[in-house]
Order: sequence, then structure tokens, then C-alpha cells
Amino acid sequence: MAKANDYPGMPRWVKISGLIVAVLISLAAMIVVFDIGGPHGPGRHMSPNSEMPPAGDRP
Repeated sequence: MAKANDYPGMPRWVKISGLIVAVLISLAAMIVVFDIGGPHGPGRHMSPNSEMPPAGDRP
């Protein structure tokens, strides 16, 4: 008769959590690589006709 393992292996919740984390990291990498998020920076949240003040004028 075969001897049973004392350690049954990795729990199912660890496998599922690892899979979810891997999928989220893959999605984030695709967003960065394919530039899906659009341009980023301080000008993204400003109106199109306004300009950034010079660096010395910022508080």
C-alpha cells in the first residue's frame, strides 16, 4: 500500500489568490505597454487652454 503524504500540498485559496494577483499584474503591464491609460502628468487634469505656471511661481 502506498504511504500517504504528510503534506497534502498548497491550499486552494493560495493557488486562487496567486492566479488573481498574476492576472492583475498582467493587466497592469498590458495597460503600460500598450499605453491604454492615455497621457499622464500634471497637465492631464487641467483645462486644455490653461498653462502650467513656471516652476518658481508654484507654492
